[in-house]
Amino acid sequence: MEKKDAIDALAALAQPTRLEAFRLLVKQEPDGLPAGEIARRLDVPHNTMSTHLAILTRAGLVSAQRHSRSMIYRAELGLVRQLVLFMLKDCCNGQPDLCAPLIEDIMTSCSPSRSCCG
Repeated sequence: MEKKDAIDALAALAQPTRLEAFRLLVKQEPDGLPAGEIARRLDVPHNTMSTHLAILTRAGLVSAQRHSRSMIYRAELGLVRQLVLFMLKDCCNGQPDLCAPLIEDIMTSCSPSRSCCG
């Protein structure tokens, strides 16, 4: 991942409604949600949500696919993976034992009894 792409993704998430929309979409993987349902669940006007979803889409964090008359939005978990790897590329100065707690926390949050990344 290029630095500019990481900055774009982090900037897109640095707004409360977009962060909540993205987290909601992560929880809805792999099915995604229609734009109107995202707006309803977050109690945001449809036109405002469209703007937020467009920003998330331009940053590569979500994708949209037309399904009949609706746009179904999905989180792009591959980009999230790239972003996390970019952020942790030089984690702990090459000392894996220092990164172990972080890896353990990630694994625990993605266990079958919990919603991964949610």
